Amino acid sequence: MSGPRESCGVFGIFGSPHATTDTYMGLYALQHRGQESAGICTSDGELLRMHKEMGLVSAVFSKASASSHLPGHAAIGHNRYSTTGSSDLVNAQPILIQFKRGQIAAAHNGNLINTAKLRREMEEDGSIFQTSTDSEIVVHLIARSRGGTLIEMVIEALERLEGAYCFVFLTPGKLIAARDPFGFRPLCLGHVDGAHVVASESCALDILKADYLRTIEPGEVVEIDEAGVRSYHLPPAPREACCVFEYIYFSRPDSIIFDHKADKARRELGRQLAREHPCDADIVIAVPDSANTAALGYAEASGIRFEIGLIRNHYVGRTFIAPHQHERDLDVRLKFNAVSGVLKGKRVVVVEDSIVRGTTLRQLIGLMRAAGAAQVHVRVSSPPIQFPCFYGIDMSTREELIASSHSVESIREFLAADSLGYLSVDGMLKAVPEPDHQCTCCFTGDYPAGIPENFSKEAFGPSPKGCV
Repeated sequence: MSGPRESCGVFGIFGSPHATTDTYMGLYALQHRGQESAGICTSDGELLRMHKEMGLVSAVFSKASASSHLPGHAAIGHNRYSTTGSSDLVNAQPILIQFKRGQIAAAHNGNLINTAKLRREMEEDGSIFQTSTDSEIVVHLIARSRGGTLIEMVIEALERLEGAYCFVFLTPGKLIAARDPFGFRPLCLGHVDGAHVVASESCALDILKADYLRTIEPGEVVEIDEAGVRSYHLPPAPREACCVFEYIYFSRPDSIIFDHKADKARRELGRQLAREHPCDADIVIAVPDSANTAALGYAEASGIRFEIGLIRNHYVGRTFIAPHQHERDLDVRLKFNAVSGVLKGKRVVVVEDSIVRGTTLRQLIGLMRAAGAAQVHVRVSSPPIQFPCFYGIDMSTREELIASSHSVESIREFLAADSLGYLSVDGMLKAVPEPDHQCTCCFTGDYPAGIPENFSKEAFGPSPKGCV
C-alpha cells in the first residue's frame, strides 16, 4: 500500500483457563498491526513460558500447538512491525527476563524518543542488551528499580520513559498494562467469563465475545491479579495526543479505539473530503481495503455511486515489505487488479487514506487507465504527510515523504491523475472525535512529546508551497 506502515499490536488476558488460545485468537484479530513476528508468553502461576517466531500468527502458532506447549491461566502476546530495531528474531516480542523478583515478560506498541540516552547510561553502568529495540529498555529499568513492590518498580521505570508506549507485562502472578501519559496509542480493557482482557483494539475482544469495558486512560497503569483490578496513574502530560492515524488508517474499522468507533470517524473523514473536494464523476471506488470506509463516506456525501473497481489479492503480503522498488512494483501487480467492466469509459474518483511515497498509487492509476477509465481523480482522506513520526509509525525521514518536497500539483503530475485533493487539517479534525486530543505531528510538525536527541527539527526544512 502507499499508506504508512503499522506499529504493533499487544494483547493480554488474566484468569482464563484458555489463556493461550484466547491470546492466539486476539493476535489473529490484531494481525493488521504487525506482520513480521508473533509471540506469546504464558503463566501457570509459577513459571512463564514463551514462544515467538518470525511470520504471521497463523504460521507461528496453531490453536492446538499453542495450547499444548504454553499452558497457563494468563498470557500476553505481540504482533510486531519494526519501527525501531532490525527485522530479526532477536527483536521479536514479548521479551522475557529473569531478575531479582523472578520472571517478567514485556510487549510494547509505540516508540520511545529517549532510548539512546537511557541505553547509553545503562551501558556505561554495565548493562548488557540482547536486542536493538527500544522495548528492552523498560525491563532493564524495572530490574534496576529499588521500588518496594513490583507495581512500584514498573511505575518508577515508566516515569523515565519519553515518547509513545502501550505495554503489557506478565509475571507468574500478575498482568500489568500501561499507556503513556500523552495517550498516543490505543489500549482497551475488557472482560469475558471471569477473565480480564487488554488489547490494542476492541476487535481482539470481539473475537473472544468479551465485553468492552473502557479505554485505558493516558498515563494509567492497570494491575490485574487474583485480587482483581487496580488502577494507578503516572504524572500527567501537558495534553492528550491520541494518534489521529489510528482513525485514518491503522485500526480496523470495526474497532473501538480511544472509546470511539473507528468506522464512524472514518466515514466522516470521507464525507468531509467530499465537501472539500467535490468532483464531477460517474463512480467512487476505494483503494482496498483500508480506504473502503472513507470511500463509502465520500460516495454518500457526494451522491456519486460507490463501486468495487479494484480487487485486492489477500494472499499477498503488504507491498511495503519488499525492500527494492522493482520488487514493490511486482507486488502491486500481484496484489491488485482493476475491474474493467466497472471502470471502462467511467470518470472515476479513487479514494485513498494517505500517500507516503506515491509509487503504489501511481501504479494503481496506470492499472485503472489500462482497464479503460476515462478519467481518474484522486481524493485522499488525510492531509499531506510532511513530517516524520517518532511515536510508533515507520516514517522516520522526510526523504521518503513525497509531500515534504512536492506541491499538490507536482504530486498530481507524478501520479498521472486528472485531479488530486487532500483533506485539510481542519477538516480532518472536524471529522474525528475530541479534536483537541489528537496528535497531528506528521501533518503539522507539532510534536507533543518532542523529538529524539539525534534529530534536529530545523533540519526538516520548510514545508513545500501548496501542500497544506
